[in-house]
Amino acid sequence: MKDNALSNILNQHESKEQIDGQLYTLNLGPTHPATHGIFQNILTMDGEKILHSEQTVGYIHRAFEKIAERRYFTQITTLTDRMNYCSAPINNIGWQMTVEKLLGVEIPKRVQYMRVIMMELARIADHLVCNSVIGVDTGALTGFTWTFQDRERIYDMYEQVCGGRLTTNMGRIGGFERDFTPKFHELLRTFLKEFPARFQDFSNLLERNRIFMDRTIGAGAISAERALSYGFSGPNLRAAGVDYDVRVATPYSSYEDFDFIIPVGTSGDTYDRFMVRQQEIWESLKIIQQALDNLPEGPFHADVPEFYLPEKADVYTKMEALIYHFKIVMGETQVPKGEVYHAVEGGNGELGFYLVSDGGRTPYRLHFRRPCFIYYQAYPEMITGSVISDAVVTLSSLNVIAGELDA
Repeated sequence: MKDNALSNILNQHESKEQIDGQLYTLNLGPTHPATHGIFQNILTMDGEKILHSEQTVGYIHRAFEKIAERRYFTQITTLTDRMNYCSAPINNIGWQMTVEKLLGVEIPKRVQYMRVIMMELARIADHLVCNSVIGVDTGALTGFTWTFQDRERIYDMYEQVCGGRLTTNMGRIGGFERDFTPKFHELLRTFLKEFPARFQDFSNLLERNRIFMDRTIGAGAISAERALSYGFSGPNLRAAGVDYDVRVATPYSSYEDFDFIIPVGTSGDTYDRFMVRQQEIWESLKIIQQALDNLPEGPFHADVPEFYLPEKADVYTKMEALIYHFKIVMGETQVPKGEVYHAVEGGNGELGFYLVSDGGRTPYRLHFRRPCFIYYQAYPEMITGSVISDAVVTLSSLNVIAGELDA
């Protein structure tokens, strides 16, 4: 260990005698199974106690924001769904709404409700992964195997809409590539009927489990003040007691039409983050049921022929359709000059898109506000003074997705 690093750690203690034994360095990651991804945290340890943590952010090096500056607007959807790949449709739809905001497009009510259904299914899938992995990290593997069966059922529905499962390329600027199929409706109604009982089994397994509670209550706690100072949003902020949700604060896609509550915690620890996500799954089910029951009639895409591929049969038989098809595929469509910011409530918080257009065929500048990148910076503070087992469950409860760290 470098002398200045040791001095900094010792200065945090009244005397060297407070440190029980010889300090050592533990390299947690970047490929350790407990990190659930390519994260590196270099821990300075006194026995089991963490005295200091130094993290490295970014091992994927994909440079999505710069790549997007050389991609046509219709091609960027294949980049956004690779950020938080646990809830890719939310990323895709959020980006498409950003372009629509710049274009001033009026989106049909049916499209808005369809988007709500897909985004809430994605939120459920995201939360299922996060909470079941917290269970694994506390020694409970069974719930993980249960929830992944239901995640696969959600992926079956993705497949009906876009043909993809994990990375979905979901939707188009202006709406969807195709309408919901009868098979999709069948799968969705079956899911809404059967999933609550299965999810209740998962809840019963962990929510009041004494071992699980002992391992998670108090682990990785953060106050509302500190969470706000870091720029937290989403379930991690709400677990600290701050009632903020983009769907309510700045409604989009007709979220104001739906009746749902925003679960809020108090202590900001691992258990509260787990419970907030648990309750959000129940609320997402309510939203989906309302959207399905009141799904409006009408077109499944807006009138934006410059961005929406025409039917293949029309391309073969109509000159206008052929021209639009060529312009879209070759990226010949320009967008107006402008500067917009649009945010949606992603699986992990406020997912924002800051778009600057100079009137060309590609973005002049595009910045993604990735919630994981923001709150991962608080991780060293949250685990300092705890033990290594708490560091693992704290990382799981934050639900840091590597794809959002270095976009």
